[in-house]
Amino acid sequence: MEALLYEHAGDNKVVCNLCHHRCTIKDGARGICNVRENQEGTLVTLVYDRIIARHVDPIEKKPLFHFYPGSLVYSIGTVGCNFRCKFCQNADIAHMATDYQGRIMGKALSPQQIVEEAELTGSRSIAYTYTEPTVFFELALEAARQAREKNIASVFVTNGYMTPEAVDMISPYLDAANVDLKAFTEAFYKKYCSARLQHVLTTLKKLRENGVFLEITTLLIPGLNDADAELKDLAGFIADELGTQTPWHISRFHPTYRLTDRPSTPVETLRKARQIGMDAGLKYVYTGNVPGEAFENTFCPQCNAVAISRRGFSVVENRVENNQCPDCGARIHGVGLS
Repeated sequence: MEALLYEHAGDNKVVCNLCHHRCTIKDGARGICNVRENQEGTLVTLVYDRIIARHVDPIEKKPLFHFYPGSLVYSIGTVGCNFRCKFCQNADIAHMATDYQGRIMGKALSPQQIVEEAELTGSRSIAYTYTEPTVFFELALEAARQAREKNIASVFVTNGYMTPEAVDMISPYLDAANVDLKAFTEAFYKKYCSARLQHVLTTLKKLRENGVFLEITTLLIPGLNDADAELKDLAGFIADELGTQTPWHISRFHPTYRLTDRPSTPVETLRKARQIGMDAGLKYVYTGNVPGEAFENTFCPQCNAVAISRRGFSVVENRVENNQCPDCGARIHGVGLS
């Protein structure tokens, strides 16, 4: 299928304008994502209907804690990614085409079938996830359009590298996004992701401006992105540019893929990072990948009462009424909380 958001550049080359890499692709070659190919001057998506993973999940697993909490989400993904994260947790599918000589696998599933399955499973939303939804943008866009007609919401779990053009195109059909803000230095993004921090920050602000509900996730890796000063800057950006009501999920790292020389993140580091976020004025800061941790609950930002209690990815009790704390009446921010 012909891809969206590209332009011709002469000599049968094309420029892909889907993500901030803006790859110039020669005839017969692919972009950095390895799933968009120049075929005689036409940019083609190789994963339009090639679903490599699909599951029905609790929305909390994305993680989204302030978007229809306790609901089900139909999650799908294809092969491919436009980042090269050394700590990728889904490398077997995200980097399949890169690590295995261009291989692309997946089951044929049309946008209509995706929406039908979401409806049959009672899912309140569809999440485009597991790898990077930007690289299967055409599929996600059409499925989101059809889902909107069925009153099914659409969610991106993304690295935030979409161009402004892509954000503008998807925003009318995109209800929420969890964006990985992986660190707050250009050096980290360059060395460990083969990307640039500034482009992610631009996308985050653009998503907010376009009315997409946002939650942020940061995977803390010992010695690489967990310095107090960096975390203060990161939390300050969220508070100042995205709003203090923006939930921030701080997740525990475990050695994986090509980053196995680092230990798992100490739980105390997560708790310290959470306090840094709270000190920056953020109302909702969560620690993740730590089963049984109290900070997976949602606390009222005014009286500190537990508004939504969780155990793992399950909502044990949701006490929010009309988006308000039942104890003091303060606003609890989010979508579909009660």
